Amino acid sequence: MPPTKFLLLAAPLAALAQKPQVQKQPDGITLTLPAPNDHAARTVRLQVVSEHIIRVRASVLDSVSSEASLMVVAQPATPVRWQYQEKKGLGMLSTASLRATVTLATGEVAFADAQGHLMLRERPNGGKNFAPVTLDGQTFYQVSQTFESPADEGLYGLGQHQNGVMNYRGQQVELAQNNTEVAVPFLISSRNYGILWDNYSITKVGDTRDYQPLSSLKLYSKEGTPGWLTATYRDKNSQQVVAQRPESVISYEYLEDQKSFPETVKLGQTLATWEGSIEAGTTGLHHFLLKNAGYAKLYIDGKLQVDKWRQAWNPGTSLVALNLEKGHKYALKLEWNPDGGESYLGLKWLGPLEGQSANEYSFASEAGRGIDYYFVQGGSLDEVIGGYRQLTGKAPVMPRWAVGFWQSRERYKTQQELLDVAAEFRKRRIPLDNIVLDWSYWKPAEWGSQEFDPARFPNPDAMIQQLHAQHMHFMISVWAKFNEGIPAFDAFNAQGFLYPRNIADRTKDWIAPGYTSSFYDALNPRARTAFWNLMNTKLFAKGIDAWWMDASEPDIHSNTNVATRKELMTPTALGSSTRYFNAFPLQNAKGIYEGQRGTAPSQRVFLLTRSGYAGSQRYAAAIWSGDIAARWEDFKSQIPAGLNFSLSGIPYWTTDIGGFAVEHRYEQPNMAVKDLEEWRELNTRWFQFGAFCPLFRVHGQLPFREVFNIAPAGHPAYESMLYYNQLRYRLMPYTYSLAGQVHHQDATIMRGLVMDFGQDPAVRGIGNQFMYGPSLLVSPVTDYQARTKQLYLPAGTGWFNFYTGQYQPGGQTISEPAPLERMPLFVREGTILPFGPELQYADEKPADPITLYVYTGKDGQFSLYEDENVNYRYEHGAFATIPLSWNEQTKALTIGERKGAFPGMVASRTFNVVWVSKGKPAPVDFQRAADKTVTYAGQAVAVKME
Repeated sequence: MPPTKFLLLAAPLAALAQKPQVQKQPDGITLTLPAPNDHAARTVRLQVVSEHIIRVRASVLDSVSSEASLMVVAQPATPVRWQYQEKKGLGMLSTASLRATVTLATGEVAFADAQGHLMLRERPNGGKNFAPVTLDGQTFYQVSQTFESPADEGLYGLGQHQNGVMNYRGQQVELAQNNTEVAVPFLISSRNYGILWDNYSITKVGDTRDYQPLSSLKLYSKEGTPGWLTATYRDKNSQQVVAQRPESVISYEYLEDQKSFPETVKLGQTLATWEGSIEAGTTGLHHFLLKNAGYAKLYIDGKLQVDKWRQAWNPGTSLVALNLEKGHKYALKLEWNPDGGESYLGLKWLGPLEGQSANEYSFASEAGRGIDYYFVQGGSLDEVIGGYRQLTGKAPVMPRWAVGFWQSRERYKTQQELLDVAAEFRKRRIPLDNIVLDWSYWKPAEWGSQEFDPARFPNPDAMIQQLHAQHMHFMISVWAKFNEGIPAFDAFNAQGFLYPRNIADRTKDWIAPGYTSSFYDALNPRARTAFWNLMNTKLFAKGIDAWWMDASEPDIHSNTNVATRKELMTPTALGSSTRYFNAFPLQNAKGIYEGQRGTAPSQRVFLLTRSGYAGSQRYAAAIWSGDIAARWEDFKSQIPAGLNFSLSGIPYWTTDIGGFAVEHRYEQPNMAVKDLEEWRELNTRWFQFGAFCPLFRVHGQLPFREVFNIAPAGHPAYESMLYYNQLRYRLMPYTYSLAGQVHHQDATIMRGLVMDFGQDPAVRGIGNQFMYGPSLLVSPVTDYQARTKQLYLPAGTGWFNFYTGQYQPGGQTISEPAPLERMPLFVREGTILPFGPELQYADEKPADPITLYVYTGKDGQFSLYEDENVNYRYEHGAFATIPLSWNEQTKALTIGERKGAFPGMVASRTFNVVWVSKGKPAPVDFQRAADKTVTYAGQAVAVKME
């Protein structure tokens, strides 16, 4: 071909290559962009998953990754009607409920509802960033995606975090598994959408800039010298200065940083202070992130901002947001008592968001093939969570006993000790369904053997049989950890199932003389099978009912920095530990769930695990909030932590009632009177809160955590804890119905107020009260010696005091009495609240009679759910529902026709009805006579209020 003719042909082809190209596919479109450089999006793929869900993928390559997801399950091949059209440089992909519009020149995607109301938009020009990174010899990308966010938007979910924040707008949330921190990459918005970010690496969400050292600010010493703070280290006993030096960076956050302290400093004998001033170069909202173990007090501008204690081996974080003026000096003082020979401290800073970034949030991950996220739209936040569970799997119905009361402590050291505690509960008639055996039931050197130490547990089979005979279930702690030198270690190591680095480093743990150990690789399917087989042979065969999967981050070696943690997890069976950093707990739960269902298909699996990820709920995994401290500030933080976790789509969550780790003042056999009073009150208030968590469990270090060991019978603390325990069991028909709705309707039990009252702007930042199911407003008391509680009654409905029946209109803040024995509890207008008989354990007797408290004023409804309580036949239709409805206009309660059936169902039962109204307040009282009594045999019955 002549050269001139070739050039004439090449010119139009080159021009064509510079224009965006759209390829329509059966489930969406692929847009090919003229990428300006190697780090920009070249391909954008929009895929219709359902009427309410659009998947967006982007890549710097000519195609997007098609790797199978660990978090997202295979979607049913249900045809979805959608259409695509182009107009004025925009491509619009629309379903009956959702419109996704892509700017063809840049790949920017925006989402709107069917009426065209904008819900979310990527930053103009796409907001997509890719930076190549090489991991284990393979090329990946650090990826980020930025979205616009209006000032009034509330952002929630993202797992469990201990910073006390409810609404994450304008905040930074780091998704990295750690003891007390659980990463779930699902964000949910008050604008009724969610973003599921399909990535397993460490991810920052919101304000994704890195926190900076204090040296990024202007610093001044205690004497006013510019450039540093004055660090003073004193002997704890003599108060003599052992070291003083200028420090402009306070970064002693990890084990590797311990060498950075002055050589003369012995942490267990030292008090430290950092003093001086800070000066910001920008006016606005500044954030300070404090990480501490031991006691820490942070003062800024003369005001106490943080007063916190954490056990030396498990630091916690505090977030302080302050408005600072440019050029103004603010006094800063940080006081620290390490309270141990190894302790951790760090203080970092992040400046204000400015300009466009103040109205944006981002996802930024360390490693991925590309950008991959799902936009989930709904008419309510319940529907959005339903979309999350469509993508990541339904939550099974937990066994009925699991929503009763659990008793645990760190730890029952002998078989007899555990049996004595169980017997005491039954003797005192304190309801109990589950008793838990924590770690170290094995011989000291045989962690991972899954075998009982016969010296302390001479006959575990008989122990479990005895508990079962007392109608108690038995849960046991299992770690993914193996000590070197035991047969299980040798077997796993020979097959390459263990992470090798911790062994090669010869690192010893903290038990007795210290042992060398490692964890198995849960990302290896053969290793998961081997792990279950070990559990099955050694433990499950004895009749164990449930599993407590501790340290499932995995915590191979505590308090090491992220780089070391990645080294300890290398290699994984799937690839780089950087890429799969957060995936371990998901795959660990998968192996146990699938293993037990294969071994005993008729027994419901139950897992309690210290960490989880998107999809954990499909493996019957509940999460607890880790090794938190027994302090009021930790108690306060649990409420927004649990609410945001529930808003992340995983419905079963719990906390160590009373806090796990205790200060030395509580460890003494003869505790000081003032400390004993505070200890009892802390446990009482925490217990009151725990009775309205999805799972209700006590656990912690010394002192012993049983009700009768906290306070004697007759003491207000004892009587209060007994009252809320018994109330939990009276509410069993309500709570187990909620558990059924979690599976069948994708419901959520522990509900941030934004879920039910999102139209009320006042609720968007409230993280100290919540709804338990649709009916009960719970307002825990989290301040020592408080006897009143300021709380907000959401607008749009009225509220009845649970204890008196008195009515209050919504949309107001009230000051409610809160004696030690009771916390504020309100019932929503239009509620039908079912109570069952008094129980000692969940299956002691059928839910008959049921008392229905009907709170009038608005129409209301509720559906009672029942099944066989312990098996999976409900998955095949073996369950029943009874619809309940109240008509305010006709003043009629209808107990509707029962739908469904199952073996052993109560065919005929009694309903007692109590009316509660503005003019006729009625406290919840199980001794009072019913206003109406109805015999019900499955056919609809209407009851008129007189």
